[in-house]
Amino acid sequence: MIPAAFDYVRATSVEDAVRLLATNDDAKLLAGGHSLVPLMRLRLARPALLVDVGRLSELAYIREEDGRFVIGALTRHAQLEDAQMIPALLREAASMIADRQVRHRGTIGGSVAHGDPASDLAACLLALDADLVARGPEGDRTIAARDFFTGLFETALLPTEILTEIRVPRARGTYLKFRTRSHDWATVGVAVARVDWTVNVALSSMGLTPIRAVEVEDALREGAAPAVAVHELERTEPPGDATASSEYRKHLAQVLTRRALERI
Repeated sequence: MIPAAFDYVRATSVEDAVRLLATNDDAKLLAGGHSLVPLMRLRLARPALLVDVGRLSELAYIREEDGRFVIGALTRHAQLEDAQMIPALLREAASMIADRQVRHRGTIGGSVAHGDPASDLAACLLALDADLVARGPEGDRTIAARDFFTGLFETALLPTEILTEIRVPRARGTYLKFRTRSHDWATVGVAVARVDWTVNVALSSMGLTPIRAVEVEDALREGAAPAVAVHELERTEPPGDATASSEYRKHLAQVLTRRALERI
């Protein structure tokens, strides 16, 4: 289909993007475009103005600061996949997103800000206890990953804010994903990270948002073996669809979580 009519402007800086968002009630940010453009073509999204931030090189970086890794929101999936310095689960998750052509266009910020419950990188950020930095008319604010995903395709970002940075700790971890085809979204994805000697578990495609498996984490802290702790996932209520039933998703989540825990 053809998108509804819209205006287009290319932001020259982060401040310019914030100004454009603040002065237009129906504006959307365009980064890689792999989430927004399909919705526009289906007319599920009809922004009056597209603010293109895809060429803001100031938001594309990976560096280490104060013992943490700092990732600019416009860092491409392919850059994450190739960055040996960042936690392994982020590299693994990035390498499983669609194909290499898509990974050269898609951005971590765009993926996370979209708020898709099937997002691979969102689950990883939850498991890593990451912090996300947003900039708006009032300046910067930091949002914990656990508070960022608020509903189906909804996040804590305000309409006048742009996600600028993601901060993650040093951590061991892994990401496992089941999908019916190599370029598909996750039927179920599992991110496991050991952060400050605590094991965190996060899941994609298991609810209206990416979720933390807190019952599994509690069982592990109490000394349960991985094969036992994963039975706590029986309490989850994942959606069923044409890809998988709710019961099948529960089964996949238990198998993948056990494998991920045993791997680390």
